[in-house]
Amino acid sequence: MQTDLTFFTNEPGATLLDRFRKTLKDVRHFDILVGYFRTSGFHQLYQSLETVEKIRILVGLNVDRKAFEIIDESRRDAPVGRLDFESHKRTKDIFAESLTFEMDHSQDSYDIELGVRKFIEFLQSGKMEIKAYPSRDIHAKVYISRFSEDDRDFGRVITGSSNFSESGLVANREFNVELKNSSDVKFALEKFEELWKDAVDISGDYINTINDKTWLNDQITPYHLYLKFLYEYFKEDINIDEDFETYLPEGFMELDYQKQAVVSAKKILDAYNGVFLSDVVGLGKTFISALLAQQLKGKILIICPPVLHRYWHDTFFDFGIRSFEVESLGKLDYVIKKGFEKYDYIFIDEAHRFRNEVTQGYEKLHQICFGKKIILVSATPLNNTIDDIFSQLKLFQIPKKSTIPGIPNLEKFFAGLNKMIGRYEKTDPEYINAVKEASREMREKLLKYVMVRRTRTEVLKYFKGDIDRQGLSFPEIDDPKRIIYTFDDQTDRIFSSTIKLLKSFTYARYTPLLYLKEPISPLEMQSQRNIGGFMKGIIVKRLESSFHAFGNTLRRFIESYEKFIGMLDKGTVYISKKVNVYDFLDDDNEEGLLRLVEQDKAQKYEPSEFVEEFKVKLESDLKLLKEIRSLWADVAIDPKLEQFVKELKKTPVLKGNKLIIFTESKETGEHLYKNLDSHFPGKTLFFSSSGGLYRGEKVDNAIARELIIENFDPKHKERKDDLRILITTDVLAEGVNLHRSNIVINYDLPWNPTRVLQRVGRVNRVGSEHENIHIFNFFPTAQSDEHLGLETSIKAKIQAFHDALGEDAKYLSEEEEITTHELFG
Repeated sequence: MQTDLTFFTNEPGATLLDRFRKTLKDVRHFDILVGYFRTSGFHQLYQSLETVEKIRILVGLNVDRKAFEIIDESRRDAPVGRLDFESHKRTKDIFAESLTFEMDHSQDSYDIELGVRKFIEFLQSGKMEIKAYPSRDIHAKVYISRFSEDDRDFGRVITGSSNFSESGLVANREFNVELKNSSDVKFALEKFEELWKDAVDISGDYINTINDKTWLNDQITPYHLYLKFLYEYFKEDINIDEDFETYLPEGFMELDYQKQAVVSAKKILDAYNGVFLSDVVGLGKTFISALLAQQLKGKILIICPPVLHRYWHDTFFDFGIRSFEVESLGKLDYVIKKGFEKYDYIFIDEAHRFRNEVTQGYEKLHQICFGKKIILVSATPLNNTIDDIFSQLKLFQIPKKSTIPGIPNLEKFFAGLNKMIGRYEKTDPEYINAVKEASREMREKLLKYVMVRRTRTEVLKYFKGDIDRQGLSFPEIDDPKRIIYTFDDQTDRIFSSTIKLLKSFTYARYTPLLYLKEPISPLEMQSQRNIGGFMKGIIVKRLESSFHAFGNTLRRFIESYEKFIGMLDKGTVYISKKVNVYDFLDDDNEEGLLRLVEQDKAQKYEPSEFVEEFKVKLESDLKLLKEIRSLWADVAIDPKLEQFVKELKKTPVLKGNKLIIFTESKETGEHLYKNLDSHFPGKTLFFSSSGGLYRGEKVDNAIARELIIENFDPKHKERKDDLRILITTDVLAEGVNLHRSNIVINYDLPWNPTRVLQRVGRVNRVGSEHENIHIFNFFPTAQSDEHLGLETSIKAKIQAFHDALGEDAKYLSEEEEITTHELFG
């Protein structure tokens, strides 16, 4: 313990507070000159000041950067060597701001409140005055005590490093010295009086600030408390600019709606270990992800489609993020092999691809995600049923131990929703109402806690001021238009005969396990039925897509049947149990599925292990396929293509503008390219995962992509206009900016209707130069749709998407009901 009574360092027994408590009981006048002042520490000293007759506090305004800047500005405008006393009002404002900030950030305690109330009492009685000096030049810390005339001597002066705050009086290690000679005290007093004369009285402002701008008053109503509660709960969102530090690459706008998404997503991530980033396409989810990553401490893994690997890597790197790795979703085995324990956060782009739990890919992803914090990035997290959401939720929530408020058991919750929907057949008028009610339940009770999703309508409504200041605008999406084509009498008869024959087609080749004498597991049975259903649909859809693609599919089916029957005749049958149709549904990958069915020879069977009707059905199917092939042998006209060429030449909005034509079939795309290039030579390009066709020649993937970016991405440094018509499969439906065009044509409709949203999202982007977006759709003919039911199915699915998550545009038909649900997280 320090025993010296001359120096005070705030060591035990030698704090400045101890010294004041001991000496102030005999002090008559107490003057304080400090650069830094905190009222919140006053409760520790007020009892010692009760007997002091007069207290004067002179504080410099070197309390924060803002004060420095304002005072410097006023001094620069004043004549040299003269204080700018017009800055007195600003001085008072600065002090009021500092005091308000101090009270807002002080500890909530009775002692602090009592100290502040005593401070006000001293001011109101005249016992104490407080002034501020309109200059940041004061760095002194001087405490002058004067005794009564008949006391021991004139007084004391303490000077050193301690400001008048709890830290200065007690907490910090300081160095102060007490001087007792009357000449020293009088010198200090003289200098104090000089400064006091020029200072600004803020006693009244202090009282008004405490009463009007802080919670230390007696006029607070229950309503004010309610507002305070709301502010404290939402202050991170309200004060985004104050609490949100970002780094933006050159050329990027700082957008409030993106910052709000990050704040909400971070809160959700911390609370529930996962979050859906699901803004509608075109609002910059990748950039929002990068801004969110800036706020995270730990190692990041990004899983994305292979084609977007470079895009994600470059975006995160440009945003200043370094502790991250990117892997394509096809390399989950590699991620597991090299070790995934080191990652703290997993970003999953196009997360809807993992909506089916029965796939091997989902199982691997679930293993990687266990125990991590998960960010699911997808504008279309719901594709087919509400179980899509459940599957993705399981990547960061334990189904029977959910942490989502009100839903401790997710399995039970989703079972209830499915029961609500399952009471009705899809043809029942009540089915739609049941889907809407289940969607509302899921949205209100679950998604609002874990999802950030804003439509353009909501962004314009709630962030209009920022959008206007930035000079941004969103294009309007016009109602979709239907392109109708008709068959001549002969083609109509052939088409109708084909559909009739296909109704008798059993698809036995693709469901061989269903014909085994020994029963198979329910999972194997469902997998076989899935493949059969896929093949049933694909041959009709190829017929609808283009006669050219249908002919190729028909040929492959015939070859597959002939090989399988030959294998059966030779006495050995190889069948794969591993092929999972879900892996091919998204890409409508007929060739890939057939190739795996043929090549993945996982198990050998003897012909005797199959029921007799199996061979009969195989031969019947093959005969039927050959009969269909003969029907089409002499058909050379494609009425769909002919009608399309007419539309391109006569429809005003399609003439001369950049067009993007989507098809699910690579062969349809090649057929379209060959024909359109003859009508618009040199201006047409076809692109698929295997590369492109341009000016009559094949070009590799990299060259084709560069051509597309140069001609369709407005952000490319060297814009070109070599291309007007881009034909592509859905390989370009994700992660590529094509908004120099504003026209999307769906030459055929995908199995998954949300693909249409993603397609349009390539041109409907923030900052587009176009005022309107145009969508043209070819719908199935009445004959094929009667067999396939595609139009009814796709409309129902996209309406269910609107009901559950919300959208602000129609994509397929004018009958769609669009809604927004304000899922701001």
